[in-house]
Amino acid sequence: MDADRERKHLAEADRHIANAKATIDQQKKIIEKLIQEKHGTKVAVSLRHAMEHSLQAFEQHRKTILELLDTLEALEKNGGSVR
Repeated sequence: MDADRERKHLAEADRHIANAKATIDQQKKIIEKLIQEKHGTKVAVSLRHAMEHSLQAFEQHRKTILELLDTLEALEKNGGSVR
């Protein structure tokens, strides 16, 4: 493991989080439109909940990456190495 690789993973996690948030916002707009047009929203709301659950997983993964990155950077700073 090295800090550079984890920084790349962090950037990827940030992209996933941003994309998930944008997708959830889009789904909310779809639900609003369905409501305005008097359509059922059960499936759309269920999908939004699944998206929100995925977002939570992405955010937890990001937190884990940050914790690992902090550890790796501290080890590197102190002359330690993890291999």
